[in-house]
Amino acid sequence: MKHLLLKVTALFLLVVSCNSNDLEPAPKAMEIDMSDFFVYTDTSTDIMSKATDSKDKRRNCHTMINLNRLLDENPGLEKKMYAIEYQTRKFIASKKPSGTPGGGPPGGNEDPDPEPPVAYDGTITIPVVVNIIEKELGQVKESQISSQIDILNEDFNNANPNTSGAPDNFKNLVADYNINFQLAGVNRKESSKNSWGTRDAMKSSKKGGIDATDPAHNLNIWVCEIGGGILGYAQFPGGPAKTDGVVIGIDYFGETVGAYGDGRTATHEIGHWLNLRHIWGDGGCSVDDFVTDTPVSDGPNYGCPGETTNCGTIDMTMNYMDYVYDNCMYMFTIGQNDRSRALFASDGYRSSFVNAN
Repeated sequence: MKHLLLKVTALFLLVVSCNSNDLEPAPKAMEIDMSDFFVYTDTSTDIMSKATDSKDKRRNCHTMINLNRLLDENPGLEKKMYAIEYQTRKFIASKKPSGTPGGGPPGGNEDPDPEPPVAYDGTITIPVVVNIIEKELGQVKESQISSQIDILNEDFNNANPNTSGAPDNFKNLVADYNINFQLAGVNRKESSKNSWGTRDAMKSSKKGGIDATDPAHNLNIWVCEIGGGILGYAQFPGGPAKTDGVVIGIDYFGETVGAYGDGRTATHEIGHWLNLRHIWGDGGCSVDDFVTDTPVSDGPNYGCPGETTNCGTIDMTMNYMDYVYDNCMYMFTIGQNDRSRALFASDGYRSSFVNAN
């Protein structure tokens, strides 16, 4: 009996040993540096100081001020945006051939999910619902709507003809986002309201506006008179679903007239919706936009400037996330594209746009 027990024990150890040799090593957890990440911005900074004259001070994006407001009103938003940023950096790190940044998530240095995200490399199709609030029906022309969709498809597929004029130091950084926008619906509503402000009233039927249409599967664009000289504003990934989308002033939606009449306000604001900060990082030379291939700058550029140097580098004034005139902005970078693509990865915040539910 004793000899039989020893044989059974030996056989068991042999099986365990063989199975152990067949096991693949557990994937190594990534280490992601989050030490530079911030959500609140100093909106008291005089970012208008770089404008050369008063007419150049007209472009006014309210996105960062809107973000600060949402952070104050939603106590869990900062943590949620931290998680989105962590996923974004993990996605970008997983694309690198070797090496990852150092650091880690809150509460520890190891990634709780060491498996890399699965990228979505195909063409992304984004249905667009346009919600128009106007003084009289038809104030916003059908031509504005169709031209705006055309402009978005041009800009997010690297088809802006002005890109051919990119300076040599930026030519190899121009990205094709490979995103197609398709008009999914138009909602119109009459209102005698002179301006809607920036507290999302236009996004609520209870406040006289129009409710969002299925924001998990549609990009909602609200078109209305914002007021205060504001061209538009957006909501970053992570904010409340019922207000997810972008807002554009009537005069700046699609092809209209003037320096901001080429529809690029929507391109700029959708850049925020796709998790891009302003090109200067909304701070001084020590603050970044979390994109490695965009140069550091101390503030926005206006008008149609020539070569401009700040913080020891040449400004990428032609980037869609700057404040220049519409016909002088014409590129996103590869790094910006990587950042936005993270949203559509298997674990990304906007994965519902590419994954059937």
